[in-house]
Amino acid sequence: MNPPLLPKNVTRIEKEETFRFSCHPSVACFTDCCRQLELALTPYDVLRLKKGCGLRSEEFLDRYVIMELEEHETFPRFYLTMVDDGQASCVFVSNAGCTLYQDRPGACRAYPLGRAAIRQADNTMDEFFVLLRESHCQGFQEQQEQNGATYSTEQGLATYSRFNDAVAALLQHDQIRQGKRFTEEQIEQFILALYNLDQFRTLLFTGQISGTIQQNDTTRQRLTDDEELLLYAIDWLKDILFKK
Repeated sequence: MNPPLLPKNVTRIEKEETFRFSCHPSVACFTDCCRQLELALTPYDVLRLKKGCGLRSEEFLDRYVIMELEEHETFPRFYLTMVDDGQASCVFVSNAGCTLYQDRPGACRAYPLGRAAIRQADNTMDEFFVLLRESHCQGFQEQQEQNGATYSTEQGLATYSRFNDAVAALLQHDQIRQGKRFTEEQIEQFILALYNLDQFRTLLFTGQISGTIQQNDTTRQRLTDDEELLLYAIDWLKDILFKK
């Protein structure tokens, strides 16, 4: 039985439940899913994309990202810029496919699979998969059998899920569920720590960020790695946003 509120073309599937799907240049609709879309970016998506582009995070945000904050939302959402070509194409798509394929966003890796992670009362994450069947997608006519678990592994989604779950634990914090609202300064801290990592590192290493643990040479060396820094930034945000 499908969970409530899912669109008709979205069905919940078990991890080992099989489906037929494959995407490659010979499929008639190749790259159609890279057009006419709103592609939301997670912090880890931005981390990978800015490295793939060889840009600092602030330059990547300025060139390729649109930030939106609706009045009813707690924090802003970040979307990849689309090209004004009449098809609203992804800025990184070409006729041959994705030009940043190795660092493509998690949503692109997962398609047509979707993964939801909901934090439980004991702080564990309840994970389930959904399958999106869009009318234009011819990949379902292919004969290759997949299931949620193997497809996720093949697409390299484990690392994306690790970071997305860490962010979900922040966004699904009990205080947010209870309606907590944040100041403009706190929202700016959210943007800085999760999406502008290079600037966050600079301010951190020059002592311009308060509320952080004392750093020694070993910690600084570890935080030169973007992935380690993002995990640190998530914990830092939890401390300053939800301190008792």
